[in-house]
Amino acid sequence: MKKLLVTGAGGFIGRPAAAACAALGFEVHGVGREFDLTDGGARRALINDIRPSHLLHLAWETRHGYFWTAPENELWLDATVDLARCFQEAGGQRAVFAGSCAEYDWTAMDQGVCRENTTPCRPATLYGQAKQAAHDRIAESGLSYAWGRLFLLYGPHEAEARLAPSIIRASLKGEAAELKEPDAIRDFLDARDAGAALAALLADDVAGPVNIASGTGIAIADLAQRLSRLAGGPDPIAPEKAVPDPPRLVADISRLKQEVGFTPARDLDQGLADAVNWWMNQTT
Repeated sequence: MKKLLVTGAGGFIGRPAAAACAALGFEVHGVGREFDLTDGGARRALINDIRPSHLLHLAWETRHGYFWTAPENELWLDATVDLARCFQEAGGQRAVFAGSCAEYDWTAMDQGVCRENTTPCRPATLYGQAKQAAHDRIAESGLSYAWGRLFLLYGPHEAEARLAPSIIRASLKGEAAELKEPDAIRDFLDARDAGAALAALLADDVAGPVNIASGTGIAIADLAQRLSRLAGGPDPIAPEKAVPDPPRLVADISRLKQEVGFTPARDLDQGLADAVNWWMNQTT
C-alpha cells in the first residue's frame, strides 16, 4: 500500500484531501496543528518514523488576514523546502504541495485569467513570495512533485472570518453582510473538490504548477446574494464606489482537466447550499 503523510490534515483543506486520498487507496498518516513542522528535528523524526512513499504538504500560516504579511511565512518557506528534502532523502516517490494564486502577478493577467505557463509569477505579498520561492527551490531538487495553485475556496470547517462564512453567519442572524469589493470577479471552488483535486495530483505524474479552481468567475455581490438567500437573510450591503484589486481573478484549469483528468464534482449552487447547511448545523 502507498503510505502517505498529510501535513495540515485537520485543516479546512486537509480534512477533505485526506479523505479523498484514503478513497484512492493511500494509507493516510496525518499531522495537524499539534505537530510543530517548523522544528527541524521534529520534521526529520516524522519522516524517519513514517517513511512515507507519498507526501501531501498543506500546512502553512493561514490565519485570516494575518497570513499575507506574517513573518512566519519565512519559517514555512524553509520548513517546506527541508521537509521535501527529508522526504526525498528517505526514498519518497511523489509529493504534492499547496501553492497559491497569490504567486501570480495579478497586474499581468490576460483578461483576468491566470495560466500556469504564461502568466508571470511576481507575487505582491510576503505570503505569495514565500510560496513561490518554495516552489522554485523544490523544482530544482529532482523530486517528482506537483504544485497545486489554489484559488478561492469555501466549504465546511472554514474560518469564521473568511468571506463565505461571514456572509452566512450574518444572514443566519438576520443581518445584512457588508461587502468590501462587490464588483470583484473571483474564482470560487468547494474545498471538497480542492481536496479531491490534490489527491488526483498525488496519484498522477503531472509535474509542476497546476491551477486548482472552478475555472469560472462570479461577482462577489452575486455570490453573497446567493448565500444570503439560502440562509434566509437580507440582501448584502455594498459600497457605491468600490474599485476591486484586481477586477477579475479567474483560473485557467486546462491542465487540471486535460492532463490530470480531474473536473470538480459540485456546481456552485450545490456547494453553497452545502456550506449554508453546515453552518446552520453549527448554530443549532
